[in-house]
Formats: sequence, C-alpha cells, structure tokens
Amino acid sequence: MFCFMTLWCFIIVPLTPERRWRLIHRLHLHLFMSDVESRIKFSINPIMYLLMEYICFRYKLVVAVPEPKKVASPTIANIQGWLPGLKADGDSNQLPTIAIVASYDTFGAAPALSVGSDSNGSGVVALLEIARLFSILYSNPKTRGRYNLLFGLTSGGPYNYNGTYKWLRSLDQRQRETIDYAICLNSVGSFNNDLWIHVSKPPENAYIKQIFEGLSNVAEELGLKVGLKHKKINISNTRVAWEHEQFSRLRVTAATLSELSVAPELLQNTGGLSDNRHFVDEALISRSVKLVAESLARHIYDLKGKDINIFADNSSLAVNPSYIRSWLDLLSRTPRVAPFLSKTDPIIMALKKELADHTIEVNVQQEVLDGMFTFYDSTTGRLHIYQVASVTFDLLLLLVLGSYLIVLFSFLVITTRGLDDLISLFRRPPSRKVKTA
Repeated sequence: MFCFMTLWCFIIVPLTPERRWRLIHRLHLHLFMSDVESRIKFSINPIMYLLMEYICFRYKLVVAVPEPKKVASPTIANIQGWLPGLKADGDSNQLPTIAIVASYDTFGAAPALSVGSDSNGSGVVALLEIARLFSILYSNPKTRGRYNLLFGLTSGGPYNYNGTYKWLRSLDQRQRETIDYAICLNSVGSFNNDLWIHVSKPPENAYIKQIFEGLSNVAEELGLKVGLKHKKINISNTRVAWEHEQFSRLRVTAATLSELSVAPELLQNTGGLSDNRHFVDEALISRSVKLVAESLARHIYDLKGKDINIFADNSSLAVNPSYIRSWLDLLSRTPRVAPFLSKTDPIIMALKKELADHTIEVNVQQEVLDGMFTFYDSTTGRLHIYQVASVTFDLLLLLVLGSYLIVLFSFLVITTRGLDDLISLFRRPPSRKVKTA
C-alpha cells in the first residue's frame, strides 16, 4: 500500500463522472508531486522517476464504507437569546425589538470538510461579538437601552433558510409584531472595503432608510463603502436567496449585510470545501462588528449626528480581536451540516453556552427539516491508495523478458553449434520443386 488518508464522503446527489474524474486527478497529482519531492531528496534521478511514474505506475483508490442508510426525518436546531431593554416607570407598552440573526450551518459534497469559515462562520462570530458588546451595556441599568435585542442563530440556511422560517413561525405573534427590523449577517469576513445591504422592501421604507443611513454613516468613518440592493420577493416562488426574505414574507422589515453583491444560487456559497480559514480575515470581521454594533447603538441611544464612538478602540467596549480569532478558529475546524448535528452536538452546545453567557432566556429549538433533499448517514470513510503496476508496465516487462530470452538463445546456439547454424534458422527453407530436382 502506497499511503492512506481519511476521505469524507457525502451521499445526497451522486457526483457526475466529470467531477469524479477531476477529484481523482487532483488527488493523484498531489500525491504524485509529493512522492517526486520525497524521492528527489533521496538523490533518485527525477527524470528516470518521471518516466517510470507515467509509463509504469498508477494509483488504485479503495474506499471501504458500510452501505449508507437513509436519514429519516433530518432535524435542524435554532438557538435564540434575549437582551431585554429598560422600560420607563409606569410604561405598560411592550418595548420595540431589534433582531440580529445569522445562519450557522453549512452544506457541501463532503460534510466532514464543510466548515464554512466565511459562509457563514464569519456571520456567527460577528453575532456573538455583538451580543458580548451589548451585554456589557445592558448589564448596567444606566446604560441599558429602551430596545429589546433578540439574537438568533438559525439552521437550514442552505435549504432556503428553512430554520429561519420555522423559528419565526414559532415566535409569538405579539413578539414578531414588536420587531422594528432585523439585520441578518452573511459572509462578512472576506471583502475589499465593499459591503452590501440586501432588502426586499422598497428603499423608501422608513426602517430601510434608517438601516442604510445608519450603516452608511458609520461605514464612512471606518473607511468602508456600503451599497443598497433591492430585490422583490415572489411569494409563489419557494426559492429563498437571502435570510431576510423569510422575515419579509411575514411582513417584518429586515435586511441582510453581506460581502456578496448578488444573490447566490441554490447550494452556492454554503461553506463547502473551498471555504476555509485561509480565505477569511479576522480584521475584516472586526470592522464588520464595529459597523453593525456602532450603527445599532446610535439608533438605540438616539445618538444620530453626534460625534460619539461607543465602541471606541482601546476602551472597555472595544471589539475583541482575540475573541473573534478564537471563535473563528473553532468554527473553521468544525463541520456544521445540519442534518448530521443532534440537539446535543458539541458545537450546538458551545454556541448555546456562549450565547447564554451574554443573553438570557436562551433555548434551542429543534425542528424537522422540510424534505427537499434525501440524506444518507455515511459521512466518513477510510480511503486506501495503492500504487500498482499498469498494463503498460506488463507489456514493457514482457518485451524485456522476450528480448532477454532471444539474446540468451542466440548466445547458446553460437557457442555450441556456430553462427551458420543460427543464421540457418532464419533462412527461408527451399521449395519442394528444388528438393525434387
């Protein structure tokens, strides 16, 4: 056996022959180049090795996994927490609510490799840091705002934000009616100073204008640019491209903040194989956190137009890069494909505990994922790679052995019977007429 490694397999839709060939070709190329480098280090002639590699050797891939079984009724889990605002004395009215939401799960052809550092690990990290910052403000009655803050970590994002839909439906109608607006965080860790606010309601809407102006003013101070993208939703179409669209379907004002300028296609930008830690900049997440937190605080405390930075650097309310880095590193090595996560999965329990450290009334809501895909339980397997001789090698070996036997036979005939006898073996025998004459 040449070497072995672990392969993470995901069976939902079979790979096409072309994609399977590309995967095997890339794997072969990577192993081949690694082998070339190792052999060069041991002073083996690289030219001869290249010749032998391409002519004589191939790789055989063998995966031994049990027969995959269909996952019956896959579930998704949503996590929510509250920061209650401060009511004025004698005020019996419910306080307005601002919701900050991010989808935490991923999707990919290999579930055990679908860590989604940017989509949407960056959004989850930003939400947790915003919750931490406002928990400091809300812990003191003197600095507690007159808005309730609702934090939601939703599941089912790759599947038309099915978890967001279930979560909103589970909220009491009176709670939904108190939501002034919601900000959904999606992919905010890899951009070039440009962020986009995606909305479904017209830009002339009072809350939409408030969200856009608030974020734009803070963005200008941070050296960022924020653009507004308006996309109407079609109620009859089941496709949900952005998380805020689930809010809009229930007539709740919402917007999505993202580095993506256009809506992704179904199962695109869902945290697959290529979305890993190397492509995410924690400094950009810190700027995104400050952008959202500062704009929310100025709205909550009515500081519009005032030159006040609540979350100023080097203050007790400064964004914590170490906190962001630690959570980003954790999410970047933790696969989060929802149908394979139980309610007590370590990552879900970790998110629940972290949210509970900064908010109250934290709970995990488990729902059945609406059936749009069929999932199977074989998510990991052992891949064995063997270096085997090819058919070309067998033919080459046959040619060498045949040549050796011919040379040996010729040598024996010449030494025992002479060269003339050897030549006579290859002469054309005389015809029958010549013999008769």
